[in-house]
Amino acid sequence: MKRLFLAVADGISASLGYAAQAMVLILIVSMLYEVLARYVFGAPTEWAFDIAYMSTGILFVLGAAQALREDAHVRIDFLASKMPARLRGMIDGIAFLVILCPIFGKLSAIAGERALRAYVTSEVEHVSPWAPLMWPFYTALAVGLGALALQLAAEGLRAFLTPPKDPSADPRAADTFKIEA
Repeated sequence: MKRLFLAVADGISASLGYAAQAMVLILIVSMLYEVLARYVFGAPTEWAFDIAYMSTGILFVLGAAQALREDAHVRIDFLASKMPARLRGMIDGIAFLVILCPIFGKLSAIAGERALRAYVTSEVEHVSPWAPLMWPFYTALAVGLGALALQLAAEGLRAFLTPPKDPSADPRAADTFKIEA
């Protein structure tokens, strides 16, 4: 059962990671179009700012679970590197399962409620002349936060079941920046 849970969490994170990569392409294409429209044709778009902040926000939130899965988040581990692997695993497990997972689960629920309210009321962005509907943006935030909560649970479970290896034995350690005291 735990293997299935871990596989599902990893699969969702990987899928949303690909969606985040697509958001990067959307952001690049829309900004290139805006620059062309503004400076070559003298006709700036009404939607460029909205696309930029929405796609950037979505790509960060959708990519967060995948970054956690790949251990790509920035960590300051000058204390943790001196601890035994079992203790580091316990600390990670508690932090992920008991502290962070409920927080991001609640944030996902709040974003989901906000998305539903925006859908029901046809909420639009009021500071924009384009005035896009907001429910797709809020829904993407809710999905990304939910996936992050799920991946936090998976990583917390992994931390309890298999404590982290010695960082110096990690082949990627040569690629990391370390400050030795």
